[in-house]
Amino acid sequence: MSCTFKTTRRVEFHETDMAGIVHFANFYKYMEQAEHEYFRSLGLTIVDTQKDGSVLGWPRVSAQCSFESPAFYGDLLEIRLFVERIGVKSLTIEYEFWRDQTRLAKGRMKTVCCHFTHGNPMTSIEIPEWIQKKLEASIDHAE
Repeated sequence: MSCTFKTTRRVEFHETDMAGIVHFANFYKYMEQAEHEYFRSLGLTIVDTQKDGSVLGWPRVSAQCSFESPAFYGDLLEIRLFVERIGVKSLTIEYEFWRDQTRLAKGRMKTVCCHFTHGNPMTSIEIPEWIQKKLEASIDHAE
């Protein structure tokens, strides 16, 4: 599977414990930040307010991360994003976290395309064709 998108971020002091090691929960934030940057690179957004005031969004239905080596204060992390699957209503993305030649962690998030209307429960919907085309084009471009 080819890398679909890459981004970097510097580990900040407030993301670490007293030993300077990144707290594990921050990797989930890093995945979400990379996902948002990926969507922006495609001209998309995670929260898309429609003309009628409703919102098209992508809530998470599962998230996981396994850790191989610690990240430390000041490290420059490369986050590699791989679109694993574009489903009818869902999107599954894998993430790898690297410091130089060392893979630090590997994660995965599954999101579902949903429609939110004020006062009503969210409803999962099929990924709109115009979004699906942009996602598919980014995969084709990566391969």
